[in-house]
Amino acid sequence: MSARARTHRRTAVLFLAPTVLIVGALVAYPIVFSFWMSLRSADGSRFVGLANYVEMLTSPGTRRAIANNAVWVVVAPTVVTVLGLMFAVLTDRVRLVKAVRLALFMPMAISFLAAGVTFRLVYDEDPNRGALNAAVVAVHDTFAPASPYPGATVREGSGLRVVDDGAVVTPGTVAAGAVVRLPLVGLPADAVPGHAGEAVPPAAGPGVRGLVWRDFTPGDAGTPGVVDPGEYGLPDVLVEVLRDGEVVAETYTDAYGRFVVPELAGGGYSVRLAAGNFTEPFRGLTWLGPGLVTPAIIGSYIWIWAGFAMVVISAGLASVPRSAVDAARVDGASEWQGLRLVTVPFLRPVLAVVAVTLVINVLKIFDLVLVLAPESVQPEASVLGLEMYHASFTQLNTGLGSAMAVLLFALVLPGMAWRARLLRRQELR
Repeated sequence: MSARARTHRRTAVLFLAPTVLIVGALVAYPIVFSFWMSLRSADGSRFVGLANYVEMLTSPGTRRAIANNAVWVVVAPTVVTVLGLMFAVLTDRVRLVKAVRLALFMPMAISFLAAGVTFRLVYDEDPNRGALNAAVVAVHDTFAPASPYPGATVREGSGLRVVDDGAVVTPGTVAAGAVVRLPLVGLPADAVPGHAGEAVPPAAGPGVRGLVWRDFTPGDAGTPGVVDPGEYGLPDVLVEVLRDGEVVAETYTDAYGRFVVPELAGGGYSVRLAAGNFTEPFRGLTWLGPGLVTPAIIGSYIWIWAGFAMVVISAGLASVPRSAVDAARVDGASEWQGLRLVTVPFLRPVLAVVAVTLVINVLKIFDLVLVLAPESVQPEASVLGLEMYHASFTQLNTGLGSAMAVLLFALVLPGMAWRARLLRRQELR
């Protein structure tokens, strides 16, 4: 070897040495040390072989975490990549394209901690605080109006009874011409509608008639079951008249709580206030409950990362030959056909890089789950990163935590290798 070659080699070694040392100290050594610790006991004092791996793979918590990670890997990268493609194509055709893309990319500037706190408010179960439940309740009440008197019930000793579905029924049968009195309690004063008037029993007459009112006087000065001054009728209550268990008539109370069904004659009737008058209002969904917590967290992840996918795909979109797109349009291809048959094939390497990057990212997901999932349902939302955290820092079991770290590394490694291969192919082209 010539002196010049030796000089070049020494120069190369000199420049590469810092990089090799840094990679060795920050990458290689932690990997080797984690593997070594995974073969030792909880406090690292003795060698236990593969016992930590056996405990990890037989633990219900770890199996649930692996299942949740599988859901993440299937759903999140797919949805984010598709949304990124849609945003990239759509924003390419609007004015102020840079401003729109900046707005869509802004969630990437927010830390997962801040995003988790924000979405805790969005997913709050109380529709007065949670934005998502407020919207869900508004849509629900548009098609299924809320009950007028939720929580109302009968006074003990009134003779009325509440059946299993919550309806209020008269104890016996009544005949036409009688006035049925149906006093209700359990209603706060502000639950009485503003257009309600003081309770006035209907005058005697033909048919089945009666009165529904709030049987309560401030200071408890009134007489139960008697219409006292200052007690208000309850308007818009659905009243059903039954005979032999079948509904023969329906009506609503007026502003004074009165109802009349004049066409009925004879006897053997019973009066029922429908259960729909008293059902609790729809309060939305428990987004952070055991059943929906994982999809809810994935939704917040998609909100954060869709902008990243859009920016990367937009860069790839700029490299699609305009001539190919114009040729497809000349040949009569629709916008959808042009996207599917021309644009997407050119973007396939970029889409693959985005998808693989997201797969690697969701396998390591941890902080968003920790912040967003309430402690009571964290086991249902748990992922491998969270299990590793709890094993290492909550249970102080460094051996089990290291085993989970090795498993997580083994799952991420194929994706990293595939991504490196894709990038190398693009460079060779």
